[in-house]
Amino acid sequence: MTRTVDDIMELAPVIPVLVIERVEDAGPIARALVAGGLTALEVTMRTPVALEVMREMAKVPGAIVGAGTVLNPWQLDQALEAGAQFIVSPGLSEPLGKAVIASGIAFLPGIATAGDIMRGMDMGLERFKFFPAETSGGLPALKALAAPFHTVRFCPTGGIKPETAAAWLAEPAVKCVGGSWIVPKGPVDPAKIEELARMAASIAR
Repeated sequence: MTRTVDDIMELAPVIPVLVIERVEDAGPIARALVAGGLTALEVTMRTPVALEVMREMAKVPGAIVGAGTVLNPWQLDQALEAGAQFIVSPGLSEPLGKAVIASGIAFLPGIATAGDIMRGMDMGLERFKFFPAETSGGLPALKALAAPFHTVRFCPTGGIKPETAAAWLAEPAVKCVGGSWIVPKGPVDPAKIEELARMAASIAR
C-alpha cells in the first residue's frame, strides 16, 4: 500500500526520530513504539546500521518505517531498497526532490525559510519538515511562515520536547511533530519507551 505524506503525518501527533546504533535494538524499539500508539517510525540514516534497522523494524506488525536524514538520490535508492515507506530530509535540493517525486514515495523535506518553501512549492510540494525548529525561530517563526503559505502544512522537528509539543500541535498549520525524546539514549528499556510513546500519542492536536 502506497501511503501519501498526509497519511503518514496523520497517523499520530508525534513521529519518533530514531538514531539506532545496534541492529538488535530495532525490533524491541519498534514493538514498544507501536504498542504505545506511534506507528510512523523515522529511522535516521546517521548510523552504519540504519538500513538494516529499517528492514528489521519493517517486520514488526503495525510499524510504518521511513528513512530520515536522506541527503541525495543515492541514499534515496538505498532507503527504497530497504523498504522505506516515507522519506524525510533535513533540507531540499533539486536532485533529491526530483528523485523522490519520481519515485512516488511520501516525502517530507526540511525547510527553514520562505525561500525554501517556495522552491518546494515549485516542485509541487506542500508538506514540509520545519527544521531545525527551535533554533530556526521556534513557534513564532513557524506561525509567521504559515501565514503567507496558507495551504502548506508542517512537521516541526529539532529541539521539541514533551513539554513543548502540545503548543506546536495547537498551531493549525502543524499536522505532527518529530521527536527524539521517546527513545532515550542508553540501554533500551521497552517498557519506558512504550510509556513515553503512549504519552506522546495522547497529545491533542
